[in-house]
Amino acid sequence: MTHFFAYLAKMKFIQRWGLMRNTQPENIQEHSLQVAMIAQGLAILKNRRFGGHVDPERVAVLALYHDISEVITGDLATPIKNFNPKIKSAYKEIESVARQRLFEMLPDDLKPDYEPYFFVQPPDEQHWQLVKAADKICAYLKCLEELKVGNQEFAKAAKTIKADIERIDLPEVAHFVEVYIPSFSLTLDELN
Repeated sequence: MTHFFAYLAKMKFIQRWGLMRNTQPENIQEHSLQVAMIAQGLAILKNRRFGGHVDPERVAVLALYHDISEVITGDLATPIKNFNPKIKSAYKEIESVARQRLFEMLPDDLKPDYEPYFFVQPPDEQHWQLVKAADKICAYLKCLEELKVGNQEFAKAAKTIKADIERIDLPEVAHFVEVYIPSFSLTLDELN
């Protein structure tokens, strides 16, 4: 018997943005799906419009698994993670131990198939860049969603995250921000 998939199912219970009042709660399972969709979109944009050679499906699956350690660690707010270098380093180690624990739950014959999604491989740096960019974009979209309904608690986070995104030196990210993000501020009637 293995508990691997039962642990993954717990992703729906891990709430994001724990230190902020949310009008719409968001869990890491929902977040991971959105990151996967946007990361895959960034990969496709990179390949079609910016001369890239990445695997969009690989990017999507890496994104699906990018926060799985949080079923063990919980979601630690970014300002706390980044409070000082010692906390950041310690938390990265805790995440690594949690990933290893989840990986060890897999039957031995399945481990080779899952290992590339659990541990960063040097050839995957371009893929991980897109996942990280999509993760930031999704955090920004959450801020826009909250601001749209008048929750000013997300105003500072929106500015900080937008500045982080603007520093990402990937043309596909700038294109996504320019072309796709404005639609997220529209109502359903406006989208139609």
